[in-house]
Amino acid sequence: MGQPSITVRIPPPLRKLTGGQEEVSGTGGTVSALIADLESRHAGLRDRLLDEQGRLRKFVNVYVNDEDVRFLKDLETELREGMTVTVVPAIAGGSAT
Repeated sequence: MGQPSITVRIPPPLRKLTGGQEEVSGTGGTVSALIADLESRHAGLRDRLLDEQGRLRKFVNVYVNDEDVRFLKDLETELREGMTVTVVPAIAGGSAT
């Protein structure tokens, strides 16, 4: 059986890496495999999502069907055909004083 096809929603700051596309499709049985697949077609995406240790960057949130992967199995969260993964840059708040 082949890898599941997943819809990935890309936030505006990362769309320059996807040729301006708001949604791309990728394959992978886990979030980690999906990121590797996306990197093969959209170079630079992995570095924007993962840190040097291969973990999700602090200011990037990834949701699988509206659930934060950090509350699931993180990068090993399993993906199935037809799921939607949404990448959301965290918004920093607070005072600059």
